[in-house]
Amino acid sequence: STSSATTAAVEGCTAAPAPPTAVTKAAKPDKSTAAGKTFTAVVTTNCGDITLQLDGAKAPQTVASFVALAKANYFADSPCHRLTTEGIFVLQCGDPLGGSGPGPGYSYGIENAPKDGTYPKGTLAMARTSEADSATSQFFINTVDNGFLDREESRDGVGYYVFGKVVSGMDVVDKIKAVKTGVKARMGDVPLETVEIISVKRAKDSEP
Repeated sequence: STSSATTAAVEGCTAAPAPPTAVTKAAKPDKSTAAGKTFTAVVTTNCGDITLQLDGAKAPQTVASFVALAKANYFADSPCHRLTTEGIFVLQCGDPLGGSGPGPGYSYGIENAPKDGTYPKGTLAMARTSEADSATSQFFINTVDNGFLDREESRDGVGYYVFGKVVSGMDVVDKIKAVKTGVKARMGDVPLETVEIISVKRAKDSEP
């Protein structure tokens, strides 16, 4: 039987709406819409709010994409489908279909990958495949200070696109980090309790 909502099992988290069964395709926005600008976004999850500062000066295409997808409600009711707790430590979200989806219909190339291969706790970066020009909608929050290149975890040695950071709500991320993980649908590191993005909205006092 199907249910319209998941059950709340993580302390401090609420039941979440059922995730979508399809994604809406979108056109790749022009990077000029974010170039030189700083955005503040509030990611409301079923475990609390996480506020992000997005750096359009250093990663204009990535930020333009994230902002456009947020405005289109692409992230609404989407599960955070990956939580790694060994080797590298990240919370990965951004695919409404939980990691198996096709993405919004476009991809783009590397921006602002750290040359030293370090990703401090709270840093936001884009997930990708082994192809450098393969970022779409999936992103991850570093839940600890990570050094991917030191562990040869950056695919081809190029790195991951850093486009912002958590400016409040790391306590929410820390709470989520304690969720047990396992294997679901042949994917590992899947949170066994529902962690879901309800919405992504521009902060009310945010510019532009």
